[in-house]
Amino acid sequence: MFTKLFTSISVVLAIATLATATPHLVSRALPASQCNTQPVQCCDSTFTEGSAAGAALLESLGIPVQDVNALVGQGCSPLSVVGVGGTSCSANPVCCQDNSHSLISVSCVPVDLGL
Repeated sequence: MFTKLFTSISVVLAIATLATATPHLVSRALPASQCNTQPVQCCDSTFTEGSAAGAALLESLGIPVQDVNALVGQGCSPLSVVGVGGTSCSANPVCCQDNSHSLISVSCVPVDLGL
């Protein structure tokens, strides 16, 4: 009986230790009003440029990886008037340095439409 209790407590402590020791990615969303490369884009999906999916997407379009931590937006459309009622993005709102490609937006950061 004490063995089961000891084992259960050990498992709980191990999981708690692992959870606190695992680094978390903190999303630092930019307020929409600070997006200098207007308009804010609403993208169906985003990948980091350095991820396998992001690098493959960029490579397939002949675009070099510029920042392995920046986001690539796929299936993006512009949000023309941010902060006005009715403007929303149910997917991934981002602010991108390069919106010149028809299929993707490059060097993006997350945007908080509420700020």
